[in-house]
Amino acid sequence: MNLPIIALIIANIIWGAASPIFKYSLQNIPPFTLAFIRFFFASLILLPYYLRHRQKMHRKDYIYLILSAFFGITINISFFFLGLQKAPSINAPMIASAAPVFLFILSIFFLKEKPKTRVFAGMFISLIGVLIIILSPVFIDGMSLIVGAVQGNLLFVVATFGSVLKPLFVRKGLRTINAYQITFGEFLFGALTFLPFMLFELKDWSFYELNSQGWVGIIFGVFFSSALAYFLFNWGVAKMQAQEVGIFYYIDPVVALLIAIPLLGEFPTIYYLVGSIFVFVGIFVAERRLHYHPIHKVRTR
Repeated sequence: MNLPIIALIIANIIWGAASPIFKYSLQNIPPFTLAFIRFFFASLILLPYYLRHRQKMHRKDYIYLILSAFFGITINISFFFLGLQKAPSINAPMIASAAPVFLFILSIFFLKEKPKTRVFAGMFISLIGVLIIILSPVFIDGMSLIVGAVQGNLLFVVATFGSVLKPLFVRKGLRTINAYQITFGEFLFGALTFLPFMLFELKDWSFYELNSQGWVGIIFGVFFSSALAYFLFNWGVAKMQAQEVGIFYYIDPVVALLIAIPLLGEFPTIYYLVGSIFVFVGIFVAERRLHYHPIHKVRTR
C-alpha cells in the first residue's frame, strides 16, 4: 500500500472533524488555553520518540522549524480558534480547501510569477466562491453581522494563509531531520507562543469551570488532532511531491459537514453550496485534476 497517501488521508479526516469538535469545546474553554494545553501535552507524548530519533540540526534547520511552527501552528491555530467563536464551523474547512487560490495570490505578489491565463481564470472563479462564503452572513442577515460571522470567516482566511506556508518549510526541514523531530519542535514552539495569551485568559476563566465540552476538545486536540494528525501529515508530506499534497484539502469539508450537522446543528446554506461549487469548479479549471481522489492511489503492489 502507499503509506504516505494513507497517512495524509487519516490526517485530513481528523482535521475535517476538528472544526465542529473544537467549536463545540470552545463554548466552555478559552481558545488560547485550549491551544496551549493541546500542543504542550502533545509535545510530551512525542518527547520519547524525539529523544530516540533525534538528529543533528544545523542553523538553517532551526530557521525552517521556527517558520513552520509559526505559520502552521501559531498563526493557523490562533486565527482558526478565534474564527470558530464567530462563524459556522463548516466554513473553516471549505475556505481552507481554497488554499491553492491563496498560494496563487502569494506567488504573484511575492514571487513575481507571471500567471498563466487558464490558471488565472480558475483561481478567479475559486476566489468568487470564497468571497460568497465569506460574505454569506451579509446576504442572509444583512450588514448587522459584518463584525460577527463575516469577521470569523476572514479569520479563517488568515488561518489558511498560515497553513499554505507551512508545507513549504516542512519539506525543506525534513530533508535533514525526521518527522518526529520537526513535529515535536513545532508543538513545543507553538505551545510557548500560546502561553502568554493563556495566562491573560486565566484572569477571567478558571479550570474549575472545565466541563465535558472542554474535555472533548482537550482529548481530541492532544491525542488526535495534534500528536497523531500532525505527525502523519509531516511524515506523508516528506514522502510525496509537493503538488500532490493540495488534493487532500478536499476531504476536510465533507467530514466537517457530516459531524457539524448532528453535533452543532449547522446546515449548509444556499450561499455555502453555491460558493463551494465555484471553489471546486475554479480549481478544476486551473489544475484540470479535481476528479482525482487520493483513495485511487491506495492499493497493494
